[in-house]
Amino acid sequence: MATPAHSIGTDYSESGFREKLQRYARVAGSQVIERALQLYYAAQSPETPTWARTVAYGALAYFVLPTDTIPDIVPLAGYTDDLGVLALAIGTIATRVTPEIKTRAHEKMLGLFKIKIKKPRFGRA
Repeated sequence: MATPAHSIGTDYSESGFREKLQRYARVAGSQVIERALQLYYAAQSPETPTWARTVAYGALAYFVLPTDTIPDIVPLAGYTDDLGVLALAIGTIATRVTPEIKTRAHEKMLGLFKIKIKKPRFGRA
């Protein structure tokens, strides 16, 4: 049975996650955001077991916390701890991060950064 996000812990909230994505996407960088989205989508998947959801939501809670090991406002280093926690969580639940989840997270990240994929031009020299 799926465990709702609000029962995992008091630090994570879906609205807090979405707000942080919108507010800090450019500052945090595409790598941090894409990993956070991979965890988010894996946790939302009905096939993900409770233990893996707990890992994902724990890492996302750390990501949305305003205070952490290295404050996010520190230039250049502020999101390195977040990236480390997210990468560790993804490594822990790697078998639950399917190719479909990776694609969905990548496409969402491109949308947040307003990056358009250029189509190759054929027939031009």
